[in-house]
Amino acid sequence: MTTTSDSTLLIPDKDWWRGAVIYQIYPRSFQDTNGDGIGDLKGITERLAHVASLGADAIWISPFFTSPMKDFGYDVSDYQDVDPIFGELADFDALIAEAHRLNIRVMIDLVLSHTSDKHPWFVESRSRRTNPKADWYVWSDSKPDGTPPNNWLSIFGGSAWQWDPTRLQYYMHNFLTSQPDLNLHNPEVQDALLSVARFWLERGVDGFRLDTINFYFHDKELRDNPSLAPERRNAQTAPAVNPYNYQEHIYDKNQPENLEFLKRFRAVMEEFPAIAAVGEVGDSQRGLEIAGEYTSGGDKMHMCYAFEFLAPDPLTPAFVAETQHALEKAAPEGWVCWAFSNHDVMRHVSRWGNAVTDHEAHAKLLASLLMSLRGSVCIYQGEELALPEAELAYEDLQDPYGIQFWPDFKGRDGCRTPMVWESDKQSGGFSQGKPWLPVPDVHLERAVSVQEGDAASVLAHYRRFLAFRKEHVALVKGEIDFQSAEGAILSFVRTHGNEKVFCAFNMSPIARLADLPAGQLEVLEGHGFGSIMHEETIELPAWSGFFARFS
Repeated sequence: MTTTSDSTLLIPDKDWWRGAVIYQIYPRSFQDTNGDGIGDLKGITERLAHVASLGADAIWISPFFTSPMKDFGYDVSDYQDVDPIFGELADFDALIAEAHRLNIRVMIDLVLSHTSDKHPWFVESRSRRTNPKADWYVWSDSKPDGTPPNNWLSIFGGSAWQWDPTRLQYYMHNFLTSQPDLNLHNPEVQDALLSVARFWLERGVDGFRLDTINFYFHDKELRDNPSLAPERRNAQTAPAVNPYNYQEHIYDKNQPENLEFLKRFRAVMEEFPAIAAVGEVGDSQRGLEIAGEYTSGGDKMHMCYAFEFLAPDPLTPAFVAETQHALEKAAPEGWVCWAFSNHDVMRHVSRWGNAVTDHEAHAKLLASLLMSLRGSVCIYQGEELALPEAELAYEDLQDPYGIQFWPDFKGRDGCRTPMVWESDKQSGGFSQGKPWLPVPDVHLERAVSVQEGDAASVLAHYRRFLAFRKEHVALVKGEIDFQSAEGAILSFVRTHGNEKVFCAFNMSPIARLADLPAGQLEVLEGHGFGSIMHEETIELPAWSGFFARFS
């Protein structure tokens, strides 16, 4: 077994996560080594050199645990083993060893709010009302008329309650009916989940991404959620066609008891050196506020992310500044992990760039902006190639979410198609077999093999900018002070210790002038943008950035 002693290959740094760049890997779609059309752990290990070439500090691997795959691994039936489609525990140990050799930390995705209905815990819990695990899940009697106990809704559509004919009770599920919610009010459940975390820490992982972290607890009284006024609704965490958006979710999630559990989770992590966790906060009204609560005090999460920059809202200078200001107000002690794309949302070059003609320039600008904001960064596999959202036919869909709401919401398959490595090989070099999702021709044109060696490519820009960022600690860990967020120009100053870096971005398709701040500035090179500095202004080409250090 790999143990924490193997982590000595890494540079010891308890604060490594603050300002880290984390590369998210969706294992089904990264690299297949056995020809079954599904990516696996050996494939990740085989391709880690690519992640290292980018300069990422860590990887986050979406779930690879034993699962019936109704929600593609987010429905766990054994927390302490690898699903055979991904390999075995020995493959994970080899992955850890290779990642550490390359100075890459490994974070894994823990789904603690719910399990699969095939998990032995649930099988026992549903068997009768009196058994050792009878209270490990959220069970309730029906109302007198047989209807569910309250009005809570599933984020995947319909009621959050499913009738079980064996117990003659309803069980709660925030997601699919095959994903029953665990009852974390039960201390035994908490202990079992903390044992899961300790199991993987002992195998050498460097941290966790905690799925749906604000869904862990429910209101014990099972009170109805109030309705949400139409003007307060948004599509940050659920598509606009989903009635989930019609409620204010104050009782089915976001409960205060979660704070004490997160302290217990942090205490387990503190038993191991240099461990960090990032929590996913899914809430459309209070996301940043909850992120602030969960990262305050230094005794809960190291960092969280909400959905502000993963939502469909247009990315404008004003929106970026407003979001960062809202975070500072909600989480003055906290730290955030920003992302523009992940496995749950439309790829950002399509979400924000359907009308953009110069997609490469737009992608470079967005990458540089993301990596210049105050916070850590998650980049999602394929965004370094500027992959657009894949357009799939209904018959190709695998995602139950998309199948449920098609065609108004097409689900998450469009961002989950296989990574493209080689343009001239079957499935882009992803697999020798038929891939679980089709590989679009437009992706093959942007494969790693096409962009490799091209200094003007998006891939080269990601590598260049990550290296540039690491040279300037102010961009990694510094404070942020916005100078301008009007029209198409966004500018701010990042400060850490004696280093102050001025950053300016032209978020438009035409050249613009931006004002320079007062003070002596030294123009910084190596980031890949070309701008002209005058005495009081900068000429910024379309979709470009400018960086200078106060001297």
